[in-house]
Amino acid sequence: QVQLIESGGGLVQAGDSVRLSCAASGRTFSSAAAGWFRQAPGKERELVAAISVRPGINYYADSVKGRFTISRDNAKNMVYLQMNSLKPEDTAVYYCAATRAAYYYRTPRSNSEYDYWGQGTQVTVSS
Repeated sequence: QVQLIESGGGLVQAGDSVRLSCAASGRTFSSAAAGWFRQAPGKERELVAAISVRPGINYYADSVKGRFTISRDNAKNMVYLQMNSLKPEDTAVYYCAATRAAYYYRTPRSNSEYDYWGQGTQVTVSS
């Protein structure tokens, strides 16, 4: 079992930067793929960014490409989402997720591929 705890959300202004952190505990995290999802009110949960077990294999949604960066520190069992140039449309609850299986050559893209979920952290971007 893996427990995920997100932190770093809050209220910011458009153009600001925020770094979300996800702390994993319970088992070795280095062999798991991880992702950041978000869900805005009235909308479905969507994958924002994902990171494979192998370095350099990442995925970004088109809406955040060039502004968000996902990274991981396996020694600390942490995954991060650096969010720059935030826009009001980035307002959502952000969830960290991890897989049970090891993804070495691709990033998992669908909700069903992720086995562990955090409780979420709210990010609100004011205009």
